[in-house]
Amino acid sequence: MIDLKYSLVIEATEDPTFFTFFSPELEGFSGVGHSVEDCLYKAKWGMEEHIALLRERRLPVPKRNPNPTVTIKNAKLAGVS
Repeated sequence: MIDLKYSLVIEATEDPTFFTFFSPELEGFSGVGHSVEDCLYKAKWGMEEHIALLRERRLPVPKRNPNPTVTIKNAKLAGVS
């Protein structure tokens, strides 16, 4: 189990070897991975680093989500209806 502090959205891209991810609750936090599992791993540690950076800069840190969700979906393709 991966203990995430915030919800996470993982999006598949047109390139099957890349996924993007972001947290809708943690402004400015995003990244890329090569698989869903890679995104989960990178997000867990990336969130920790992002929070540390916010604290270092004395910026507000959102409260931890007691029940974060992980959503996996296809990325919205530009110009496709």
